[in-house]
Amino acid sequence: MGSLGGEVIHVIDTGGDCAAWTFPADPGAVRAARSVVRDRLRDWDLDSVGDLTALLVSELVTNALRYATGPIGVRLTRPAGLGGVLLVEVSDPLPDFPHERVARPDDEGGRGLQLLDSTSRRWGTRTGGAGKTVWFELAVPR
Repeated sequence: MGSLGGEVIHVIDTGGDCAAWTFPADPGAVRAARSVVRDRLRDWDLDSVGDLTALLVSELVTNALRYATGPIGVRLTRPAGLGGVLLVEVSDPLPDFPHERVARPDDEGGRGLQLLDSTSRRWGTRTGGAGKTVWFELAVPR
C-alpha cells in the first residue's frame, strides 16, 4: 500500500507486464491514477503513449467517480502474444455501462467516450463479479 498526495493507493500487482491499482472513490483518484499510469509506462519504455493513456484513464476514472461509491480499479497489461498492444482497464462496482452522448460545443463534459472511440484501437465494456470494466487497447511500439 502506498500514498500519493494523501490518497491511499492499493497496489494489486506490478510484476512483469501487468500492473493494477485500486483507488478510493475520491476526486484525488483521477490525479493519482494519471500519475501511476505515466510512471508505469515510463518504466516499460512506453512514454510515447503515456500522455494519451493517462488522458483516457482520467476520463474513465472521472466517469466512475460520478456514480460509484466504491473502489475504482485501474489495470495495465501488455498481453503476451499480442506485441504492439497495451490493454487498459478501469473497473468500478456499478453494473451500468457508460453511454456515449453527443456533447454540445459549450458542454463541459460528455466527450470521454467519444475521445476513447477516436483514439483507441478498440474498446468495450464487460460485467464482472461486482460491477463493470471499461477497457481499451492502444497500439504501442514493439
